Amino acid sequence: MDEIDRIKVAVVGASGKMGSEVVRAVSREPDMEIAGAVDMNPRDLMIEGADGNVQVVRVTSDLEEVIARLKPHVIVDFTRPDAVMDHVRAALQRGVRAVVGTTGISMSDIEEVRQLCSKFDLGAIIAPNFAIGAVLMMKFAEMAARYLPRVEVIELHHDGKLDSPSGTAIKTAQMIHEELIRSRREAGAPIEHYKGDKPAGAIEKVAGARGAEVEGIRIHSVRLPGLVAHQEVIFGGPGQILTIRHDSISRESFMPGVIMAIRRVMTLTGVIYGLEGVLGL
Repeated sequence: MDEIDRIKVAVVGASGKMGSEVVRAVSREPDMEIAGAVDMNPRDLMIEGADGNVQVVRVTSDLEEVIARLKPHVIVDFTRPDAVMDHVRAALQRGVRAVVGTTGISMSDIEEVRQLCSKFDLGAIIAPNFAIGAVLMMKFAEMAARYLPRVEVIELHHDGKLDSPSGTAIKTAQMIHEELIRSRREAGAPIEHYKGDKPAGAIEKVAGARGAEVEGIRIHSVRLPGLVAHQEVIFGGPGQILTIRHDSISRESFMPGVIMAIRRVMTLTGVIYGLEGVLGL
């Protein structure tokens, strides 16, 4: 693509807690600028820019109008699972790259994004979690699974989070599952699909007591006020427990990853799923 002085970013979901944090973060970067803010709840945001001056960012409700009028290079989407794909389609079909932090996107959605990126020669980054520490937590859990295959996941989020389990928990289970399959194949015991170990005759007295199951791995979701985003992966072995935990105590924790993704997507053709693909892990 042609070299540009500043990356023009449109934030979708700009009035929300994550979206407004993205607007502030982008405004502080000298190589970026806010070129549009979209939300179903339009309002004006007062933002301090990279030069220290305060600017007014006007939030409107029409993404397609913002793209046509302000011509952003990238959209960053933190909205809702039932709306995000419409936003991504609208962007890619109009030549705008996408960075997506909205969770609840399915594998079939990701495949559709992949096809759109191929058709329009563009890039998209979809990440269940933009906190670098959370990505490392998932990577460490993947490494541990080879040696301690009995594992469960507990994820804890604020009471306003709509989807459960979280995208991070699902991604963690998928990574662990893939590592378990690899280790079994390397040991000469190929298994097509890992099934979690369950004691014979196990009884769930109340439905859901043992949590959800993703790729044979139990996931437990907690939603309470006061939380932001937290996850622990608990491994059990003979005489020992290993807990790998990450805590985002502020939404600022996600911003370095979002900024990295915006820069990376500008040179990307295709889809990266997970921030580990941006970090090169």
